[in-house]
Amino acid sequence: MAVSNGDSTPSTRARVVIVGAGFGGLTAAIECHRQGHEVEIYESFPELKVLGDIISFGPNAGRIYRRWANGKIAEKMRELSINLTEYGFRIHKYDTGEVVTTQRAPPPDPDAPVFNGHRGELHSIVFNHAQNDLGIPIHLGHRVTQYWEDEEQAGIILDDGTKVSADVVIGADGVRSKARELVLGYFDKPKSSGYAVYRAWFPNTDMIKDPRTKQFCENGDTFNGWIGPDVHFLFSTIKNGSDCCWVLTHRDEADIDESWSFPGKLEDVYKVLEGWDPMCKAIVEKTPAAMEDGVTIAVCLKRAGGKDRIPAAVRAYQDIRYDRVRAVQKTGETTRDMWHKADWDKVKEDPASIHLPREDWIFAHDAEKHAEEVFDEVVKKFV
Repeated sequence: MAVSNGDSTPSTRARVVIVGAGFGGLTAAIECHRQGHEVEIYESFPELKVLGDIISFGPNAGRIYRRWANGKIAEKMRELSINLTEYGFRIHKYDTGEVVTTQRAPPPDPDAPVFNGHRGELHSIVFNHAQNDLGIPIHLGHRVTQYWEDEEQAGIILDDGTKVSADVVIGADGVRSKARELVLGYFDKPKSSGYAVYRAWFPNTDMIKDPRTKQFCENGDTFNGWIGPDVHFLFSTIKNGSDCCWVLTHRDEADIDESWSFPGKLEDVYKVLEGWDPMCKAIVEKTPAAMEDGVTIAVCLKRAGGKDRIPAAVRAYQDIRYDRVRAVQKTGETTRDMWHKADWDKVKEDPASIHLPREDWIFAHDAEKHAEEVFDEVVKKFV
């Protein structure tokens, strides 16, 4: 078993089309390039924009980035990421503001770094590496209207009628992707979790002027969380306190059919925070009005050994990833429920019981190494 550390290997001549240039699609493209596949991306947005707020990548993702460009991509991302070595994660009781516990940051691992930063800024680094450093064709402003496949190949049809074919098509264009219906054989309507999230990113200009909130911007990066019944509020400062970000998870009162994402109103945020530590509102007042998958599919296609075995390789990928993805998704719900249903008497006895979980089985996972190790055994089911 060998794990590739360079940016490409000899060509497999497998043609891969990826729909979507988010982190998942870009990672799949870069990893396919590393494994020697011919790859290109189609993205509906007409131009790259630095949008969004905070995004987090654990060490299982960090070790993937670390292998790109001899560590240069990871270094660029680190410079834009939060550094909590000194501050840690401070968890507050929602009403009194009391700091119940401080969770220390784990010691850094240079081979598996952690990144928490602005989604748009980190995305720009990965996008530019794919397009400029590796020369991967990224076709912007091309909306996919249909996915198709036959016995020999698969492909997409674009909104201008152009038909594109490939050996493998990867739908990385989100939960509403048209690829889901083709793969599943039925329309899979998204189901609400029952929760929604208000989120914001803004400069520290007004935070630093307020005696109540300037403490978060004067001494490096910070991360604080307030936990209450069916609600949690997370606030962090990044890039030495110059940028601020908050996330408020609460019971969803909107119609999921109305919009997957839509502008929120600060008045609605204040209603959710009624009766909470005044510091939360003081922070909000300053507000201006998929990676393991990509690594695994690239390895499976390389190990296929020929185009005639690509269908079996794709099925092996599904088998390798399915149970792990389901389990990882479930941990997010488990953490949310742990915080929203906190028994504060028990928390007094054991403050660490509400620490943010850091599961070894998630973060110690090396997707590339694992795919290399298990592929031969898994693919036997499908050949």
